[in-house]
Parts: sequence; structure tokens; C-alpha cells
Amino acid sequence: MFVCLLSLCSLTLLAQTGQSPRVMHTKEGSAIHVPPQEPPAGLKTIYSNLGKSKTDLYLDTWGYLLSGPNSGVGVAYFDAIPFTPKSDSHVSEVEVAVQYLGAGANQVNLSIYSNSGGVPGTLLAGPVTVTNLPDAGTCCTLAVASFTPLAVTAATQYWVVGDTPLTGTGSDFEGWWAFVVQGTTPPVGTYYEESWSTTPGLEEAAGEVLGTIP
Repeated sequence: MFVCLLSLCSLTLLAQTGQSPRVMHTKEGSAIHVPPQEPPAGLKTIYSNLGKSKTDLYLDTWGYLLSGPNSGVGVAYFDAIPFTPKSDSHVSEVEVAVQYLGAGANQVNLSIYSNSGGVPGTLLAGPVTVTNLPDAGTCCTLAVASFTPLAVTAATQYWVVGDTPLTGTGSDFEGWWAFVVQGTTPPVGTYYEESWSTTPGLEEAAGEVLGTIP
């Protein structure tokens, strides 16, 4: 397996301070890119920052650290991406580029939160536990979570959050959330030392939000 414990493998953790997201880099694990899973028929895109090509959706060699508090990293780093529906909608599914680094339980929780002062606020849907994540450095299989349709309001910001339990199974997860490079500087949500913060950046964790748009 090309991935291993962070302290032993070739993955590079770029030094940052405070609550800034931990950017990671690795060599590509496979030159063969596969298309993502097909979403259920009838779902429309409410939000997406994924690439237009189904075999080039995100940067598979760069991502934000996502780790549980009982992982080898020793601290919880959770990530979130903001989305703002253009019209009133119902969210049924999120598809994100969360990948496994080969240590801890191979699972992550995905949820939808309200916005509170520019960071994730109240839990609205989830968590949904997604297992058997793809290996870091591959493309373009996505982590998929399905929800009971959640009503969201136009021009209102929400967050898709990737995290782990604080204890028990999954709290030792070590992975990353592969990102895309944006032409703007959207807020990047990071949970560190029991609180959320945001920093602007050209890189945004990759994913999309699907559902029905009346």
C-alpha cells in the first residue's frame, strides 16, 4: 500500500500555525483515473466546485488533513466547505473527495450544518458514516452520503462538514480531503482544538451538493 502512517511515509505536511488547514501533498498513487459514481436519477446540482471532466474532478496529490482525535496525528482536524443555494432546494446527497491515508478505521462522517458567524453552526442533517474510502492520491471516486431530503433556502450559506467521532470507532481515522483550486478566495473551514475557524484561500475542499430544485 502506497499510503502509510504520516510519520513514516512520503506524504508531506506543509507547516502552518494556529487553526489554518493542514495542507498535504503526495505522489499520485495511480495514473489511471476512473469516473465517479453516478448519482441517483433526478437529482440536480445545488452546488459543485468539481472539475468538468469526470476523470479530472480534483487535485489527487493535494489535500487538507482530516484526522480523528485518537489518530496517530494526535489531534482532531476536521474540514468543511460552504455552499449557498441559488434557489430554495432540498438536499439529498453530498459527494466529496475525502480519501484514506491507510491508518485508523477507513470511515468518515459527513454532515450538513447551518452557518453561524461564518463557521459551521447547528447540525441540520447527519452525520452519515461513509466507509471504504478511496486511497489518497487517486481519482476520481467520491465519498457519498445520502440524506433524508433537507430543505435549504436560497441565498443562505450552509456547510458540508467532514469529521469523525470524538471517541470509539472512527476516532482514529487518518485521511485528507483533496481540493480544487478556485479563481476566488472562498472561506476554508477548519476544526482544530475544539473550535471552528475559517481562512480564505484559493484551494477549496472538493465536492458537490445534490438534490431537488422545485
